Amino acid sequence: MKSRILFLISTVLMLMSPLSHAEQLKNIGSLEVHYSALNATFIPPAVAKSYGIKRSSVNALINIAILDKNQAGKPALTANITGKARNLLGTTKPLTFREVREGKAIYYLAEFRFANEEKLIFDIEVQAQGNRSGKLSFQQQFYSE
Repeated sequence: MKSRILFLISTVLMLMSPLSHAEQLKNIGSLEVHYSALNATFIPPAVAKSYGIKRSSVNALINIAILDKNQAGKPALTANITGKARNLLGTTKPLTFREVREGKAIYYLAEFRFANEEKLIFDIEVQAQGNRSGKLSFQQQFYSE
């Protein structure tokens, strides 16, 4: 049952990300960093409950996965991910990432609140296993339902 729920959350995160913005990718040296941000209401209630994700029209979720481009099959890597979001007025919101494992897949999720039509700039530090690190920055506007 748990593996089915894990599969469901990963599928939902990948399928729902086009509703906010398409899944995005940044290459950082030998790391392939996939990221997406979406409104938490896009997560089905049962999945949100099983992962402790608060569904609300003013809550959002960042999903990050890191793959090793140097290895065959690009296996997922463990990492220490830290970051913050700031709005155009300079108000900063710290991001706390937690690791979710689904078989060989590893995801890092962070939840945050937003105001309707708020544009946020994300600054994220990635320190992956093997002492590989880099920065990821992107911006996105969020809308409450």
